[in-house]
Amino acid sequence: MIDPLWLLLIGMIVVLGGILILRLHAFLALILGALIVGSLTTSAGLERYANQKQMTVKEKTALVESSVGERVAHGFGRTCTKIGILIAMASIIGKFLLESGAAERIVRSLVKWLGEQRTSYAFLSSGFLLGMPVFFDTVFYLMMPLGKAMGVRTGRNYGLYIMSIVAGATMTHSLVPPTPGPLFVAGALSVNLGLMIIGGIVVGLFTVSAGYLYALWANRKWPIPVRDTADTSAADLKSMTEKDEAILPPFWLSMLPIILPVILIAGGTFFKSLQKTQSSITTAPLWQSIAVLIDNVGNPNVALTISAGIALLTYAWWNRGSKMNITMFLQNALSSGGLIILITSAGGAFGGILQQTGIGYRIQELAASYHIAVLPLAFCVTAIVRTAQGSATVAMITAVGILGGLAGSGQLGFHPVYLALVIGCGSKLIPWMNDSGFWVICKMSGMTEAETLKTCSTMMTLMGIVGLFVIMILARLFPLV
Repeated sequence: MIDPLWLLLIGMIVVLGGILILRLHAFLALILGALIVGSLTTSAGLERYANQKQMTVKEKTALVESSVGERVAHGFGRTCTKIGILIAMASIIGKFLLESGAAERIVRSLVKWLGEQRTSYAFLSSGFLLGMPVFFDTVFYLMMPLGKAMGVRTGRNYGLYIMSIVAGATMTHSLVPPTPGPLFVAGALSVNLGLMIIGGIVVGLFTVSAGYLYALWANRKWPIPVRDTADTSAADLKSMTEKDEAILPPFWLSMLPIILPVILIAGGTFFKSLQKTQSSITTAPLWQSIAVLIDNVGNPNVALTISAGIALLTYAWWNRGSKMNITMFLQNALSSGGLIILITSAGGAFGGILQQTGIGYRIQELAASYHIAVLPLAFCVTAIVRTAQGSATVAMITAVGILGGLAGSGQLGFHPVYLALVIGCGSKLIPWMNDSGFWVICKMSGMTEAETLKTCSTMMTLMGIVGLFVIMILARLFPLV
């Protein structure tokens, strides 16, 4: 049986070499990498993966007997299920925020209130706050049109705006509940959610500051222009910035497609947490009816669909003389979104195939063999799993499964919250082509793969490493035990 570490290396060579050297389309390189790695994965490796996932005998038999093409297609479909509607609706929101002038209204208001020099701070802080109740991908979808509009308006610092959004949202995604990763880790380590939230915010402020400093440096070293994308050209964006302010939608209406889904999704999360209390209020029929409604509209797919409808209606109302363009804009938005869905789903398929090699089990064996300090060990295990299979949330769940027993052993010497936080920081290393978020950033921003690797991927890696050192210092100074 081929060692899963060799399979990981082969997959990395195929995908990175295909995209960066052979100039293959990302979709083809990812599918090719998944097919090659899947073909080299043995039945024994699949059985071990199935046992680790606690599959039933029927599920394990089906997995082992399935062809490599079926396994790749299953991983593709599973990822598409998670992000397909979100990306399609986000593309519609972005397109009509730009075409209606709503994005331009928000940008002009930000410049007026904060000044051009402080706009990147607004993107950074907004991403940090929105990343707490909302998935990173969703935050990026919603803020991307503003970054584009601001980049065209100023004619510079586009890369800084994109990295500011990423820096803010990506850390809270892995450090602050109620996003699934930190929520699961806190529960597994019996860490109080309030303490996890406070700790995540404190560590997040340090890491985001480091990320922003890197973004400032990278923006000067590798200036990135606003480029044509499948739905909008740079020339079109330029003409949008020259619109008369009198014909732009009001600020509140411009912000509604961005704020509403955040409120709905956060509201859904809040109501779900209250439902678990089973108090006299939450068991009342009226409350139950409201909870069902909030749960439905708070689903990210529904929330973004509602937001897309508002963005479309805003354009239709404020451009009543140009209604014939709505169909064309919709087609452009969905064409652009469809390409992103294909590439992102292929990245998910590649990551899923890597998981089936047994790479998680192999890393667990290595972790048991090297007796190093607990916090660096937890960080390294999470980082290796993240790099190997692409998902930050899966990396966190895997790491806490390997190291969770330490939290209750009384041998840590510090509060388990630090172990939870260091696992979150480890999940930031190293985002590349097997990560669906990498492709969302790359394709929606118009950056090349190489630009994304040396800007956003490097920045997230740096933030994770800074987080490790901050947590080690905090655990030393304030052990909380």
